[in-house]
Amino acid sequence: MNYEAFFQVELDALKEDGRYRIFAELERKAGSFPRARHYAEDGVGDVTVWCSNDYLGMGQHRKVLDAMHTTLDACGAGAGGTRNISGTTHAHVVLEAELADLHGKEAALLFTSGYVSNWAALGTLAARMPNCVVLSDELNHASMIEGIRHSRAECLRFKHSDPADLDRKLAQIDPARPKLVAFESVYSMDGDIAPIAEILDVCEKHGAMSYLDEVHGVGLYGPRGGGVAEERGLMDRITVIEGTLGKAFGVMGGYIAASAALCDFVRSFASGFIFTTALPPALAAGATASIRHLKASGWERAQHQARVAQVRRRLDAIGIPTIDNPSHIIPVMVGDAKKCKMISDWLLEEHGIYVQPINYPTVPVGTERLRLTPSPVHTDGDVDKLVDALSEIWSQCALARRAMAA
Repeated sequence: MNYEAFFQVELDALKEDGRYRIFAELERKAGSFPRARHYAEDGVGDVTVWCSNDYLGMGQHRKVLDAMHTTLDACGAGAGGTRNISGTTHAHVVLEAELADLHGKEAALLFTSGYVSNWAALGTLAARMPNCVVLSDELNHASMIEGIRHSRAECLRFKHSDPADLDRKLAQIDPARPKLVAFESVYSMDGDIAPIAEILDVCEKHGAMSYLDEVHGVGLYGPRGGGVAEERGLMDRITVIEGTLGKAFGVMGGYIAASAALCDFVRSFASGFIFTTALPPALAAGATASIRHLKASGWERAQHQARVAQVRRRLDAIGIPTIDNPSHIIPVMVGDAKKCKMISDWLLEEHGIYVQPINYPTVPVGTERLRLTPSPVHTDGDVDKLVDALSEIWSQCALARRAMAA
């Protein structure tokens, strides 16, 4: 087999379909988010980022940076190895206690990313419980799907955010079998929010464990930033809450929060924990500072929600099609991979607006989109510029608009 030729044919097919991903080379400017430097073949320019998952701009917060600088100077760059050998540091222990408190759980366990925490926790729980069956929302994130696959446990997919379908499927399973229901709070591509209470009702009816991915909820919802489950007073009913430190908290890492026994079980059996170098102490300290600040401060969440509402109103007013949802994510629907990439390129080149196109396989073919994530660090001027540019390119591409809002 000509391996190189095979690779090139596959890449050429992606380009032909308009699905080839080109990463913009950016350098974010601390203290000036959402501004960034864009490195291109024709030089370096300034751009405004409209698709960051650093939803609140905490990656530049003074408390976070000070904690990281202090810990870096005190402890050095790395953790020294895996947690199992020489890499458990005081900063890790403090952060896990902070996360357990955030979610009202007995314990928490750190991982190097949200992807790894889902893969390791779901994979370990489902694999180690004899004859376990996993019920997975059909739109769950790839990290959850891979964790379930890795477990080799039986998996049944239930219709997206459909407690009735989940109930039907659970009713057909032997009541004595271990059952694990995995779903998300905020689904990041459509921005919809799961009916968490109704799903938990079904879990409790059938004696199933519940596993809630809150990666797009933590920091953003609830009086202390504990996520949608905290906002709705449901955290105590959930078996496992999984989250990330790399989105609203602005740093890096993933975690689960649960009972002390469950966290210890995953710590003791998960290869994705045991054999992975631990997070650097400076990152752990920065995450702790971010969590502590957002537990006490609601200002960032209030400003964030206000900015999201403003952008929605402005886009509705000019008929730019978006998916209506109750979350902070605004999907601008294009519906064509080539046009989606063309619009993204044009916004970057002509207006210094960076928003990455979202194409298949992240979303189904025909639902290609721009995923906007307004933040407290965007200004009224940023919003004006974005709305005007989108209106201009929508007309140039002769794309359909919604009926104008009154």
